[in-house]
Amino acid sequence: MQITSEWLTLDTATGSMRCQLFRPHNSNKRYPAILFYSEIFQITAPIARTAAMMAGQGFLVLVPEVFHELNAAGTVLAYDDAGKDKGNADKWAKPLSSYDSDNAAMLSYLQKRSDFNGKTGAMGVCIGGHLAFRAALNPAVNAACCLYATDLHSNTLLIGSAKQTLDCASEIQAELLMIWGKQDPHIPAEGRAKIYQVLTQAGCNFSWHEVNAQHAFMRDEGERYDPALALWVYQQARELFQRM
Repeated sequence: MQITSEWLTLDTATGSMRCQLFRPHNSNKRYPAILFYSEIFQITAPIARTAAMMAGQGFLVLVPEVFHELNAAGTVLAYDDAGKDKGNADKWAKPLSSYDSDNAAMLSYLQKRSDFNGKTGAMGVCIGGHLAFRAALNPAVNAACCLYATDLHSNTLLIGSAKQTLDCASEIQAELLMIWGKQDPHIPAEGRAKIYQVLTQAGCNFSWHEVNAQHAFMRDEGERYDPALALWVYQQARELFQRM
C-alpha cells in the first residue's frame, strides 16, 4: 500500500500543535486512525519511519509534537546527551492534563476527515507509550499499543488538573497491548509488576509481553535496535488495531 504524508497545525487548549499525518495514498476509502506518540525527542526520522510503517497497513497515523508548548514548531531533539536532557526537562514541565486536551484536539480533527472510519487507536514508545495508555482514558479510543511506557509505574509526572495515569486504569474501556523489554532499566521488574497488578485489579482488557530487549529496541538507529522484535511488534499492533 502506497502512503503519503503531510504537515498540519491543530489548535489546542495550550496553543498551536504541529502534527504529521501519514495515510494511505487512496483517499477514496475510509480508514481507522492511530494517534502515534513519540519519544521525548519528538518527530525524529525513526519515529516518522515507524508511523509510515503503520500507515502502510491501512491506517491514518497522526503524530503530534508532544511538547509543542515548550518548543518552536518543527523542533526535533538529537539522540545525544543534550537532546536527552532537554527532552526530559520538557517531560517534567508539561502537565498530564495538557496531553488530554491535545488528544481532544486530535480526535476532533479526525472526525472532520472524510477518509476516517470512526475507529481510533493509540500507539507510542517510551514517554509515548505512557501517552498512548493515557489516550485510552478517552472512550473514543478503542485500543492502545504501549511500548516500554516510562513514568507509568512511578506516578511522578506533573499532573496539572488531572490525575496520575495509572490511578485512572479502571476508566479504560479500550483493549491494551503492553510490551516491555526485560533489560530496560527505566521500567524495572518491580515497576512492571506494579502495572500488571493494577491492570488486573482494574479489570482491564489487556495482553502483556515481556521480551528480551533493552529500552528503545524499536528505534531503528543505534545499537539497541532489534529488527526481528520490531517486525513482531508491527504485526501485533496491526492485529490489535484491526480488531477495533
